[in-house]
Amino acid sequence: MQRLVTAWVWTLWVLIVIVGFPVISLVWAATAPFDPARYAPGRTFRWFGALGARLNPWWHFHQTGVRIRDPRRPYVVVSNHESYADIFLISHLPWEMKWLAKKTIFNIPVMGWIMRMVGDVPLVRGNRQSAVGALAMCRNRLARGASVMVFPEGTRSNTDELLSFKDGAFALAVESQVPILPIAIAGTRDAMAKHSFRVEHATAACRVLPPIATAGLGSDDVPALREYVKGIIDRARRELLAELQSGRPLPRLVPAPEPAPAALPSLAGGAR
Repeated sequence: MQRLVTAWVWTLWVLIVIVGFPVISLVWAATAPFDPARYAPGRTFRWFGALGARLNPWWHFHQTGVRIRDPRRPYVVVSNHESYADIFLISHLPWEMKWLAKKTIFNIPVMGWIMRMVGDVPLVRGNRQSAVGALAMCRNRLARGASVMVFPEGTRSNTDELLSFKDGAFALAVESQVPILPIAIAGTRDAMAKHSFRVEHATAACRVLPPIATAGLGSDDVPALREYVKGIIDRARRELLAELQSGRPLPRLVPAPEPAPAALPSLAGGAR
């Protein structure tokens, strides 16, 4: 039964990509002259991604936490990473983000074409030159008013413990002086295990946490900011997992407050 469902779901996903390509291409062509951030084709692409999750009978995904007030205000969005299903889950959020993703995904026919069309950013893991180029592309997306989505662990964790967060996303946010938007994910590890493409039964959710201001921070603050954000994501994902296991309904997204400064040791006593 599991093999049949997995084959059925992957067939649906391939068909969604094939059908989505001309639709997204038309949106891109129609909006390109006045949409330098490629916001409209990006949102269309994420809609197809969310549709892929909804058509999977074994996945039940939820979104909770805060909803950003202005979707054209750029954020550096960071999240823990449990499985490939994270992408489908986060695609449900009602605003556009440009994804930093492995370059191997961009090499997949049709899928990779779409990702380049909508402005997602390729990265060769472990390649310094690629990392420098990817950060430059991320700065470009932020300057055009589009948020950037990064998994700071760099890869999916094999256990329930978070991997170390890398500096890149936090240095990008500080350098660009844009807020960080943390997201906690729980439950997707059961949806699709690492090193496997099998589709499993899963109930999962993401919780969007209040945005964190980076105004006034400098490069020396990046390590403390990184650990601060990792800590709040870790606490939130554990709380979210407990809520999912309890079976209680999750609250809907609510408007986000204005970004507040992080409680970093370097800022004790007030903002600089």
